[in-house]
Amino acid sequence: MKTFKALRIHEVDKGTDARLESICLGDLSVGGVVVRIAYSCINYKDALAVTGRGKIMRGYPKVAGIDLSGTVENCESDTFKPGDPVLVTGCNIGEVLDGGLAEYARLPAEAVIPLPAGLTLREAMALGTAGFTAALGVRRMLENHQKPEMGTIAVTGPTGGVGSVAISILNQLGFKVAAVTGKKAAAQDYLTALGAGEVIDRAEVDYGKRPLEKAIWGGAIDTLGGDTLTWLTRTTRQWGNIASIGLAQSHKLDTTVMPFILRGISLLGINSVEVPRAWREAVWQDLAGSWKPERLNDRIASRTVSLEQVPEVCAALIEGDELGRTVVEIGGG
Repeated sequence: MKTFKALRIHEVDKGTDARLESICLGDLSVGGVVVRIAYSCINYKDALAVTGRGKIMRGYPKVAGIDLSGTVENCESDTFKPGDPVLVTGCNIGEVLDGGLAEYARLPAEAVIPLPAGLTLREAMALGTAGFTAALGVRRMLENHQKPEMGTIAVTGPTGGVGSVAISILNQLGFKVAAVTGKKAAAQDYLTALGAGEVIDRAEVDYGKRPLEKAIWGGAIDTLGGDTLTWLTRTTRQWGNIASIGLAQSHKLDTTVMPFILRGISLLGINSVEVPRAWREAVWQDLAGSWKPERLNDRIASRTVSLEQVPEVCAALIEGDELGRTVVEIGGG
């Protein structure tokens, strides 16, 4: 039986252990579509799983990686044919199902999306779950009547994948963007190149204590949670939207109902894992078209690594030492 390389997470006495090993298709979770993987990528969730810093997986051993792109090897139904270029993001791969940091994947057909015209297999992973999540957040804001004339959009965690893509999309849609970061000195040029009109040092932010502070922002994309998200609820203008995407700072939110009642702001929860297929396909069409970041390949995701390098990159990502996105080349193409 044919074997192939995979980065699998094993449960050990005091946590987990990431191992690059040889497995076969029979070792993978059940699914009707086999994909020869060309590229994957490294998201914060992947870094948590690979380093053992977070409990991401439900069951062990399991192949890591919540994203992949590649070509269909075979399909039990007529949904896909061999050679079709496809991508998968979220849909519980790398968590409940075996994931994309391997040479092959076996997946349910409903998780697999045809690669949209306008994206290469590498570009799909340059975006990955981070880019998809950013686009989903922007889309929900627009659906809830967010407009450029309402004011500047604050983007927190802007040097990460979600923040980087969000800045680019918002800039292309005509919004003014302020990047709120703890890495101002190191990331000023990077963020300006993506389209941030202002870069704010998070250490210099006055979070305030009142239920409502001076209204500053037209809306926000937040990846931090905690005190930062609380501050955003207090400082967002009338009818603004805040897309809540992450909890890198904290899962807690200490606020009141006053911003929601007196200013009519909306807090939009963004879950990129279990998204209706029609929404998922529509967001990927946006990303392959007018929302495709202009600096995707030379700025946001200029770095490509091998499967063997993934643990090292995951450790650096957890420590906050990375800018933008890292693509993992597996089969190429």
